[in-house]
Amino acid sequence: MRLNKFIAEQTGVSRREADDLIAAGKVSVGERVAKLGERFTDGDKVFLDGVLIVPKTAFTYIMLNKPVGYVSSRKAQDNAPTLYELLPDEYKLLKTVGRLDKESSGLILLTDDGDFTLQMTHPKFEKVKVYEATLDQPLAPLHQQMLADFGIELPDGLSKLGLAEIGEGRKKWQVTMHEGRNRQIRRSFGALGYTVVALHRTDFGKYHLSNLESGKIRKLDFSSDV
Repeated sequence: MRLNKFIAEQTGVSRREADDLIAAGKVSVGERVAKLGERFTDGDKVFLDGVLIVPKTAFTYIMLNKPVGYVSSRKAQDNAPTLYELLPDEYKLLKTVGRLDKESSGLILLTDDGDFTLQMTHPKFEKVKVYEATLDQPLAPLHQQMLADFGIELPDGLSKLGLAEIGEGRKKWQVTMHEGRNRQIRRSFGALGYTVVALHRTDFGKYHLSNLESGKIRKLDFSSDV
């Protein structure tokens, strides 16, 4: 097994982040500083910043229905609580798989499996995300076509959203996307003069929020076919 894969599996970082740690000289095998591309052999003692990495027997995956008002970081921001305050102690070291902003709610995954995180978040894997977005005013048909068919040019690139109206009145929409750029949905509607007053994620890849209550977690027993 490659050393970067071992570090990713045991610490929850991605393989790219593991390579960065190796390149920075923070990883050693026995008493020797590790090199990029090195392989790990069972029985080798691997240290990260001088601390022995104790191999795990299994990874943990959980789903949280994040309420509005909580940030996705470990530290509270501007008096806003962190979602980690909602987790039992045994899950507080898990890392979020992507993020939801403070004003958004819904499905967020947490794990200590770095490879899983990479497969769920890297653009090349094109994991579908589904949201319910409520606007401050009805969406004009022309603007719907612009968002869904042509895309909106944002400072960080073109943004296209799959749109399906939920109910009547053209204010509530199911939004489907493959990307996950910072506040992309809010910025896309904002570019056309709309404000997203509520944004709730229901699906991420094959994972569905279902009837999980707000603020509650569900442990996932599998990670295959991500």
